[in-house]
Amino acid sequence: MSSEPSTLASSVSLYDARPFFEKALQYGVQNCIVDQHKLDAICADAPKGMVQIARYFGTEFLRPELEKARDRLVNLVSLYLESSSGGDLRQAAESLRDHSFLSRSKGGSDMLKALIAMPQNSHFGMNERGGFTDDHIPLLAKWSLRSLPDYQAELAERSQVTRVMDAAIWLADRLGMDASELEEAGKDAEAVIRTALLVTACGRSEMPDWVAFEKMVAALRKKVASQPVGFKFQLPKVLFKGLPEDLVTVVASVQKSVVVDLPKILDPALPARRLFDQTPAFMGRYFWVEDGLSEVDNHDREASSAWQKTTGGNSDDGTLLTLFLSVAASSKPQSLLTEKSAGTLIRKIQKSGLKPEVTEQYILAHAPAQYQNDYLQLWINFVEEAQQILLSDSVHAFNDAVALLRRECNVK
Repeated sequence: MSSEPSTLASSVSLYDARPFFEKALQYGVQNCIVDQHKLDAICADAPKGMVQIARYFGTEFLRPELEKARDRLVNLVSLYLESSSGGDLRQAAESLRDHSFLSRSKGGSDMLKALIAMPQNSHFGMNERGGFTDDHIPLLAKWSLRSLPDYQAELAERSQVTRVMDAAIWLADRLGMDASELEEAGKDAEAVIRTALLVTACGRSEMPDWVAFEKMVAALRKKVASQPVGFKFQLPKVLFKGLPEDLVTVVASVQKSVVVDLPKILDPALPARRLFDQTPAFMGRYFWVEDGLSEVDNHDREASSAWQKTTGGNSDDGTLLTLFLSVAASSKPQSLLTEKSAGTLIRKIQKSGLKPEVTEQYILAHAPAQYQNDYLQLWINFVEEAQQILLSDSVHAFNDAVALLRRECNVK
């Protein structure tokens, strides 16, 4: 029984709650590493440091602030000594011997400033790369009283975020996009990496805008569709030569998420726009350069191609009015009528009526933008003259309508 209190006391004594600075200083004194001259220097520097810290975070004229500054000073020195020495008391004592007390405090402060300036998440739009600023001082005030394990845990987390962002920047740079453009785009670094992986797997060399991204997905789907049944598309194992070693693991991890996404990416039943821009699980998951002009240009090119095909490349009034009239009659758009189809179109109009507004919408949706006003006016003028004839129920209405179409439209 008598040995239990002794054992308990021995166990408790193993835990030393003193700041690491105090432990290092005591070790240095006991082992003749830190002499009296250095102790005097520390005693002279400590009050100066306390005042500087109190002033930096608030005011040096209040006792509570000075007491808190003392705690901060000791903690900053402890952070630096323990981190730089790896917890070795001899190394820490030698550091105190060879350098000024305030320089060790500054070392701890610099560690925390560098930590705070590191990104907390991998979203380019939510991080500033300007380093530590006065806006960060309240954060520094909190961290100046935190322990080394807290610092190390936060450092590990932020270092991983930094590697993800560095990987995105490295890959984007190889595809013609620099860091400032990524920051302006304000997207997740993981999304940039995923798209870079797809781009390289497709043999492309530039970060895509939406038009190029959509074509890239279509090309992948076409490639897979042309393969034998059971074929399984796989991303190449090695995509980027020269990728820094510390970023390889980051890219490999993100690549796994792309592999998980592939079944949906390669599904031809899912329109690309709906999948990547309208499906919650995929929104923001991939990256493309926002270029409204490019999308408009592409839309114009597609519309122009469809218009050329429908009109046969002709723009005379007869071709246009034939097309407009067939649309207003809810028939298939056509720019040339036979005698028989002209008669069929007239009978449909006399039975179901005419919808001039549908043609106006059609012109605005499909006609070349620079000609839309002219085409609208041509159609409006025609309707004002022809509507009464086309919708007449008189005895000669059909023949009058046929004569009108022969005169104004393309009828062979």
